[in-house]
Amino acid sequence: MGLLDGLMGNVSEVDVQSVEKELEVIVTPNERVEKAYKLIRDLIVFTNTRLILIDKQGMTGKKVEYHSVPYKSITHFSVETAGTFDMDAELKIWISSTANPISKQFKKDKSIYDVQKSLATYVAR
Repeated sequence: MGLLDGLMGNVSEVDVQSVEKELEVIVTPNERVEKAYKLIRDLIVFTNTRLILIDKQGMTGKKVEYHSVPYKSITHFSVETAGTFDMDAELKIWISSTANPISKQFKKDKSIYDVQKSLATYVAR
């Protein structure tokens, strides 16, 4: 997986060291990035303490929203696979004290399972 996958809306795993450098302004001294996935311009980052969803906005991507979710706050999550006519798969994450889940769209490929496995691993800790 590489640049072409990211442009097509597929998730690709990215180098942890480059993500750590990009996130050094928000990651705490005792926190380390352990896994990261790129979805077009956005990132899904797993640290040893929390899930960080990074939403780059606008034409230039200079406006960025960092959504931090402690693993203990995740009550459950689901994966909806793509069908014959529905080309998108979807990952939904429910956070305690909120009714609406966080939702991320993926293109029709198997990469959503990699993200789901990572999420399951970190939430179970």
